Amino acid sequence: MSAAETLTSAVKADAPPAILLERVNKWFGSLHVLRDVNLSVAQGERVVVCGPSGSGKSTLIRCINRLEEHQEGRISVDGIELSDDLKALDAIRREVGMVFQSFNLFPHLTILENCTLAPIWVRKMPKKEAEALAMEYLTRVRIPEQAGKYPGQLSGGQQQRVAIARALCMQPKIMLFDEPTSALDPEMIKEVLDTMVMLADTGMTMICVTHEMGFARQVADRVVFMDRGEIVEQGEPEAIFSNPQTDRLKLFLSQILRGH
Repeated sequence: MSAAETLTSAVKADAPPAILLERVNKWFGSLHVLRDVNLSVAQGERVVVCGPSGSGKSTLIRCINRLEEHQEGRISVDGIELSDDLKALDAIRREVGMVFQSFNLFPHLTILENCTLAPIWVRKMPKKEAEALAMEYLTRVRIPEQAGKYPGQLSGGQQQRVAIARALCMQPKIMLFDEPTSALDPEMIKEVLDTMVMLADTGMTMICVTHEMGFARQVADRVVFMDRGEIVEQGEPEAIFSNPQTDRLKLFLSQILRGH
């Protein structure tokens, strides 16, 4: 049994994994970007995925909600297998929120309208109810006063917090973060990470691709290190950072920690 599976069974012996990848392979043309990836994430578990540029991290989480299609292996989310079945895909996407490097906010809509769009159209929520929910989450990410403004009037850090609130308005069971601070100025990174720490404290299942090792130490139940499309090493943050087992991880940590 892998470390991931052991942790999963220990955390929730009676519950299926929130996310399960079995021997997943993905190619872009001749480039083999995911190589026999096996990963099991328990419900309520917080996993940080790290690794050098081009290691397959972002592709991995984009495959989890089918923004990228894997060619071999099996992925299931909340007990539903990812396939070409559009109904199953819609069901999965309703339960999985995603925050990207770029904020992807609609510039012509106010912050409130950005947050209520999906609940109204996808979850068929009445407008008043959607607006109340959006204000609740904008308050949670500490920017309720920005509700009437447009994205262009906000700082990068504020826009990313709106993106997090917008994802939360769909009330997902799982949140995926793809390097959510990489496009931000250093002074804005902390406010977004603080928001994610707050979210982690609610017990949400999270997978976060990030180079922010302080965040990984503080929040992650498990750190997964990828290189060349493979999961090379994984474990509790303290073990990963203080006692890396592979030369590839030792090299990565020496480079990234030197940069902080």
